[in-house]
Amino acid sequence: MIGKLNHVAIVVPDLEKATALYRDTLGATVSAPVDQPAHGVTVVFVELPNTKIELLYPLGDASPVGKFLASNPSGGIHHVCYEVPDILAARDKLKAEGARVLGDGEPRIGAHDKPVLFLHPKDFLGTLVELEQA
Repeated sequence: MIGKLNHVAIVVPDLEKATALYRDTLGATVSAPVDQPAHGVTVVFVELPNTKIELLYPLGDASPVGKFLASNPSGGIHHVCYEVPDILAARDKLKAEGARVLGDGEPRIGAHDKPVLFLHPKDFLGTLVELEQA
C-alpha cells in the first residue's frame, strides 16, 4: 500500500541554525522559510536526491509542534511521511484493520498542496505517520 518515503519531519528549536546546518555543513539545497498558518508551522524544505527533510518550527502559540518542542527542547524527529496512490482507499483499509486516523479522519491539504492524513503513533511503533497522496 505505501509507496516511497516522501519526507522526514524534524522539529527544531532554532530554524535559522537548523537551516544553516543542512545548507552550509551538509551541503543540501534548502528553501527559504515558508509559513504554513493552516498547520501552525514554519517549514524549511531540504531537498535530497531520494527524499526530503522538513524542518518544522512553531508558528504561533497554538502550534501543534509547540508541545513537542516543549517536551523535546533540542528538537527531534516528529513524523515520517509515506506516499500512497489513493489516500481514501488507504484510510479505509487502515481503519478496517484497527488503525486510528487522527482528527476527523478526512484528508486535508498538506504543506505540499496534496491530501494528507496522520495516523496515531501508538498504532505504528511509537511513530507519528503521515500519508500523502502521490
